[in-house]
Amino acid sequence: MFSSNSSRRTAARTAAVALAAAACAAMMAPSAQAIVNGKDSTQRYPAMVSIPVTGADDPTFKGVCGGSLIDAQWVLTAAHCVDPALVTLDGTVRIGSERRTSGGTVRSIAKTVSHPGYRNGENAGPNRNDLALIRLNRPVAEKPIPLAGKPGRPGTPTRILGFGTTDDTPDPTGWVFPDRLQELDTRRGAPSQCAPGYADSTRLCTISQVPHAMACNGDSGGPQVQKSPNGRWELIGVTSGPGAPGVRCSQGPGLYTSAPAYANWIHKTTNHHH
Repeated sequence: MFSSNSSRRTAARTAAVALAAAACAAMMAPSAQAIVNGKDSTQRYPAMVSIPVTGADDPTFKGVCGGSLIDAQWVLTAAHCVDPALVTLDGTVRIGSERRTSGGTVRSIAKTVSHPGYRNGENAGPNRNDLALIRLNRPVAEKPIPLAGKPGRPGTPTRILGFGTTDDTPDPTGWVFPDRLQELDTRRGAPSQCAPGYADSTRLCTISQVPHAMACNGDSGGPQVQKSPNGRWELIGVTSGPGAPGVRCSQGPGLYTSAPAYANWIHKTTNHHH
């Protein structure tokens, strides 16, 4: 889910989106494709995870969040995607499939650990420390994605992935979640390209390289990746919400929790709970 103002509502029912956090908030333009004007995945992403969720305040709402496999038994996602005030986890996750409801490896959720400083932004701005770890009941064979040592500078090409709604209507009943994984080429934005106070050392402003496109509800928790010097994908961001208050997904920009900024917490947590 995406989180922001419409965030609580959006996320609440959608942690489904990857914006659940805060409902990434941006809602996308109707009739856009994928992530909101994204496209079908062009390659395999074995570390991509889909996390089915149910609305905490509306059991009839069925959605999804994204995540990234960072260890054989651990998934990194957004804290708002496991926030019981917003959603109820369905109890399993699917790893390494280009399809939302088939393929890959399915595992049960053994434990969730949210960052202790997580705060849902709701009307007060962006989500804070919007990061959580999911421990799987058993290891998987899919290859985890490494955390980047640091995000590239503003302007660096990146890519975002997700199974979020392809329609950014504010009405959750109009959200359409694609079965096929969507990707969108993006780039690191300067902090000034997001609303004042949104982007900082822990939150990355993200700009689409495609007009009228960005992550949306259901993409929350999913990965933002960049190419490492050896040409392989590495994880830099976790979909958190919109980069400005009140914008639709298709208007962008997007806001991503910086994975490198939390590397110490991630390693400490996974080691402690093994």
